[in-house]
Amino acid sequence: MDRAGKIIGLEWAHKQHITGRGIGIVCFDTGLTVGHPDFSYTEKIVNFVDCVNGKISCYDDNGHGTHVAGIASGTGIASRGLYSGVAPESKLIILKILNHKGNGNISDVLKGIEWVLKNREKYNIRVANISIGTGKEEMEGENSTLVKGVNTLWEAGIVVCVAAGNNGPSPGSIGAPGNSRKVITVGACDDDQEVWINGKSIKNYSGRGPTKKCIKKPDFVAPGSNIVSCNAKFSHRMPFQKGKTYSNGYYTVKSGTSMATPMVSGAVALLLEKYPDMTNREVKIRLKQSAKDLGYKHEIQGWGQLNIKNLL
Repeated sequence: MDRAGKIIGLEWAHKQHITGRGIGIVCFDTGLTVGHPDFSYTEKIVNFVDCVNGKISCYDDNGHGTHVAGIASGTGIASRGLYSGVAPESKLIILKILNHKGNGNISDVLKGIEWVLKNREKYNIRVANISIGTGKEEMEGENSTLVKGVNTLWEAGIVVCVAAGNNGPSPGSIGAPGNSRKVITVGACDDDQEVWINGKSIKNYSGRGPTKKCIKKPDFVAPGSNIVSCNAKFSHRMPFQKGKTYSNGYYTVKSGTSMATPMVSGAVALLLEKYPDMTNREVKIRLKQSAKDLGYKHEIQGWGQLNIKNLL
């Protein structure tokens, strides 16, 4: 299904020409594969910082980061707009803090955070997407260096969106840094579908609250199951054919709260394009007020499902 068919109000927003123009989204992930048509227009990727291997040129040796960035900000050129990102005219700042296996060290995350704090004004970084997390909250509590580091981004005025993790459905299954009381923690609203994550068939995977400190989490939910987005290992062999979904090789399917999180990040970019003076606290309140109540307990849905038309 195309992005507009997954997210409430996205098609309406794009018809109003609200596309996240000029808003900087920083993605903490595995990197991004250059050469993909959806990231090819001038100055789409305004900077790349490799905190893992120290390379200069932008790359993604895993694929997770490319998929996430496509959801938030891809132009959809390779699919003639069918799989465009939520905020296709936003700018991307790519921080590689995970290795080829999708694993990482807290020290690399902190390195990336330090870089963002120094450069946020230069690149108009208004949104941080962190589709990563520890498996269990007890590994990294609220007083850990990881959570404290992520909190500094919020304290600097950046809207921080973090994945709730895929360790549900048990209560208290949200890991760090999604357990931070400050950031926007995003779960999946459609995790009742059976999906493949890390080579396993699972369902009801979205991390549930509350945290160990009894903080209500997640904050919001968005689609996370069977999401089509940019393929890091794309092929030029087949042209795009309408109705053939992602058979051209430019797109692939992934599932998890990692996919739900950039939908919220992109939506925030749309909001900040329309209301550039909004603070991150005001953004969070607006998200809360506009969410669609799905009728579940807070530990499952947070305040509800992302609704972009209401948000704007």
